[in-house]
Amino acid sequence: MNITFLIQARLGSTRLPGKILKPFFQEKSILDLLIEKLRSVPDTNIILATSTSSTDNQLEVFAKDKNIDLFRGSESDVLERFIKAAEQFKAKQLIRVCSDNPFLELKSIKELILYVKENPEYDYVSFNVNGTPSIKTHYGFWTEYVTLDTLHKVSNFTNEPLYHEHVTNYIYTHPEKFKIKLLETSKELIKHNNIRLTIDTETDFQNAQTIYKELKRTINYPTIDDIINYLDNHPQYYQIMKQEISKNSK
Repeated sequence: MNITFLIQARLGSTRLPGKILKPFFQEKSILDLLIEKLRSVPDTNIILATSTSSTDNQLEVFAKDKNIDLFRGSESDVLERFIKAAEQFKAKQLIRVCSDNPFLELKSIKELILYVKENPEYDYVSFNVNGTPSIKTHYGFWTEYVTLDTLHKVSNFTNEPLYHEHVTNYIYTHPEKFKIKLLETSKELIKHNNIRLTIDTETDFQNAQTIYKELKRTINYPTIDDIINYLDNHPQYYQIMKQEISKNSK
């Protein structure tokens, strides 16, 4: 079983346009850093899935420069974009990666891949964060696994724009229709619900940038527990995160 990372990316963010290509660490962008991290995982492929909007032309240049597969599809129907991207590159087992999460935990990615290789019967596998699928949280630590067959089922089940914009939402809100597994996460997170390291705003970007730089001084790929330990020793960042969570709650 070869796993394919399908990176969902666009540059037209309303709150912080172009955030994934802005210099983030040592002149590298968040997308640069994500590609480096994902390439360290053996027996996997990478597809960058963006839109046909001219706003995203720079991502086509990026993909060619990085020598990774690129698919351009619908801007609003992301589900359709994912299905067509997977079909074009003959990818059946997918890990969806959000491109604005520089702190995706490599340990969790490897854990996810190991689980689905040992349990290929599942339609969807992600992480359980205090009873919530990880994709719905603001931590920014996790990816999610889904099969192409499952995405086809979602497309057949519903035409609602919500479920076509948010690729996996239909799956975990209709668990009776799919075989779902949510893996356990760090128990420390129960006491740390004010961590926000996904990036939507300039404040998010600057805060994450500072934390990332400090952590990289000693750890190449920090774990969730490493990050928590650092933040507990630098509590000033929690206050910034708490304010952004309040302003940008889903």
